[in-house]
Amino acid sequence: LGLTVMVHSGIVDAEAVALLKGAGVDAVLIDIIGSDETIKQVYNLNVTTKQYEASLASLSQAGIAFVPHVIAGLHHGKLLGEFDALQMIRRYKPAAVVVISFMPIHGTAMEKTVPPTPVDIAKTAAVARAMFAEVPLVLGCMRPKGKHRAQTDVLALKAGVDGIAFPSQEAIAFAQSRGFAVGYSAFCCAQIYRDLASK
Repeated sequence: LGLTVMVHSGIVDAEAVALLKGAGVDAVLIDIIGSDETIKQVYNLNVTTKQYEASLASLSQAGIAFVPHVIAGLHHGKLLGEFDALQMIRRYKPAAVVVISFMPIHGTAMEKTVPPTPVDIAKTAAVARAMFAEVPLVLGCMRPKGKHRAQTDVLALKAGVDGIAFPSQEAIAFAQSRGFAVGYSAFCCAQIYRDLASK
């Protein structure tokens, strides 16, 4: 059908990766958690960071494009394990890296949890930029809204991201004021590795 198919998976083993590759998916998106404590307390999963790294290894060995997501503030709004997650990802060759953020969602157990500050999100993006100088880096769609988003977006641009999903007007104005090349895409932000390659 001429569609681009991206699968946002959980933990995957070599068999699952082989099936995804055989199905012809274009890329696999995967959240990478760098803290065993967060995995247990927030995700309530009986797994460890080793399984997340094994997933990266399986994807890398299979030669399928993969785009890891790092969630700033997942541990009750505080940074814990984000930089370890980035170190884990660094051992492989992602097509792109996406930084997203915990945001409280109504009706969930963490609906009253204070999200990470814009500075903490930007700090995660800045470390990612330093680690992945040649890899497309995006501030993804999952992040707090309102003034928080406007501040986060501008700080993320200062941190060196290549793109922002659903950017705030403040981010657009900032980018234009700094002479950044501004373009728009109707596709998932993880596809930035294709978008930049086509330019």
